[in-house]
Amino acid sequence: MEESKKLVMVIEDETLLLQAISKKLHLNNYEVISCTIGKQAVDYLNNLIKLPDVIWLDYYLTDMNGLDFMKIIKENPKWKNIPIMIVSNSASEEKIHSLLALGANKYILKAEERLDDIIRDMEELMSEKKII
Repeated sequence: MEESKKLVMVIEDETLLLQAISKKLHLNNYEVISCTIGKQAVDYLNNLIKLPDVIWLDYYLTDMNGLDFMKIIKENPKWKNIPIMIVSNSASEEKIHSLLALGANKYILKAEERLDDIIRDMEELMSEKKII
């Protein structure tokens, strides 16, 4: 019996980048839920039967930032243990510290990593969480 594919929720407001990430994840044998705004992601989480194995979160979204999203996730007992990887174009020490304090598991600068490397980081994160 084939093991079920891991489910990745990607929250990214740049449509072309979201499409590229989703395609790359599909090619790497992942199921993907693509969201362009935080509210859409929260709506999906409220209605999903199977929660994502990991959330790939852009920090800057049009309707909220990563800190706002993290607070919503961590307030819900069903969601608070989902590993979250923040992938952003900017990183102040204060922002990174705040996100990690709220429970983000990893912070990656988009400009410094190739998509393949970010996927490898995501796989390592899920491994650490004993999901893969």
